[in-house]
Amino acid sequence: MSGAQAYDPYNPFNDEATAEQQQKSQSGQNIQNLQRNLEEAAGVMRNNIEHINQRGEVLEDIDTRADGLANNAKLFNKQANQVRKDMWKKNLKLKLCLVLVVLIILIVIIVPIAIHFSN
Repeated sequence: MSGAQAYDPYNPFNDEATAEQQQKSQSGQNIQNLQRNLEEAAGVMRNNIEHINQRGEVLEDIDTRADGLANNAKLFNKQANQVRKDMWKKNLKLKLCLVLVVLIILIVIIVPIAIHFSN
């Protein structure tokens, strides 16, 4: 009869029942601790998701700005090439005018001298 215990009038519940109640209350506390830990983890995950969403919005904004800058750079490059070509044409016109003026001056000087010596 090692499994059965004698009845104790001062302890209306036997030790097994008390131990069982203590074990139930301890498991209830463990469940509450676990529940608190889960709620904390869920809160942290919600914050992380919110931060990820905010970061995504910022990255989309940066991507939009980068696309705008790339388009502006292409436009600037195109306009710069056009200005370079226009300036090259103006420079060529100026050089041709200078050559023409020099030729006219030489003709004005050389022709009278040639006519003078040919007489």
